[in-house]
Amino acid sequence: MSSTESTDNRDAAARPLEADELRRISDAVQSIRVELARSVVGQDEVVEQIMVALLASGHVLVEGLPGLGKTLLVRALARAIGGASARVQFTPDLMPSDITGHVLFNLREGKFETRKGPVFTNLLIADEINRAPAKTQAALLEVMQERQVSLEGDSLPLESPFMTLATQNPLEHEGTYPLPDAQLDRFLLQIKIGYASADEETDMVKLVTGGRTGDALPLEPVGTVSSPAEVVGLQEAAARVRADRTVMDYAVRIVRETRGWPGIAVGSGPRGSLALVRAARVWALLDGRDFIIPDDVKHKAALPALRHRIRLSPEMEIEGRTADHILLELLDSVEAPRR
Repeated sequence: MSSTESTDNRDAAARPLEADELRRISDAVQSIRVELARSVVGQDEVVEQIMVALLASGHVLVEGLPGLGKTLLVRALARAIGGASARVQFTPDLMPSDITGHVLFNLREGKFETRKGPVFTNLLIADEINRAPAKTQAALLEVMQERQVSLEGDSLPLESPFMTLATQNPLEHEGTYPLPDAQLDRFLLQIKIGYASADEETDMVKLVTGGRTGDALPLEPVGTVSSPAEVVGLQEAAARVRADRTVMDYAVRIVRETRGWPGIAVGSGPRGSLALVRAARVWALLDGRDFIIPDDVKHKAALPALRHRIRLSPEMEIEGRTADHILLELLDSVEAPRR
């Protein structure tokens, strides 16, 4: 790339978002959400957080009970953006090559061939990720951080956009392996998904049993209203949302406070600060702004961006305290900028 092209790219990234651009982005995101609602009943907060992760070019760890529509949501999202999705069921005997692919020798052709694994997609569903051993989980480290796969010395880039959506069950501990801190840190957000409301559950039952066989929610009503290229454009727009230094300082102070807060055995690393700002930029964009305010950090980004990056002390766990309880207390103690 020439120095002129590099300067042009920097200028484009620094160029503020115009009002008409903000309107187009809002319309594009709303179109996707309308299509998701045709198949996904309720879970508005979960849908919003997954959209935030997608536009921030981040990965998501979803924690919730089985049967709450996690896989359906990702498949519907892939359909709405015209992208591809793949699902990997993590099990104790799953091998790294089952995820990334492998190289084999074709006797008929007399040459080596690369068989790409399911990671070569736009939206990867890593179902029950904590049921696979550490060496298999580690296969996702390079994928999630570098957006590439190394096979026999060759680096194969993944398609854009790419997002890993991993799920784990909070209640079933037998036969599970804890996720290593290095992998947890690569998830932009950890989302907690709960039961739908009574009305939403009634709507879901009506949708599934209305002249259909089986118990699967239909994907057919979801139309394609975007494209992978347009999603990449939305990600680039989110990167242009302005973050004042005082707000960045606020995000950093929150993260640094986790490293010495009572009840927290291990605090968040620097990726926590990055996650707060990256997620806050998208929330600002969804609110029609091209700048971050402290509320984007404190009330929207902080819990999902930090709850999986801290480890509580044994005393807190014995008392039944959760990461969210501790983080809310911490957030109230860190003074937010007033402008």
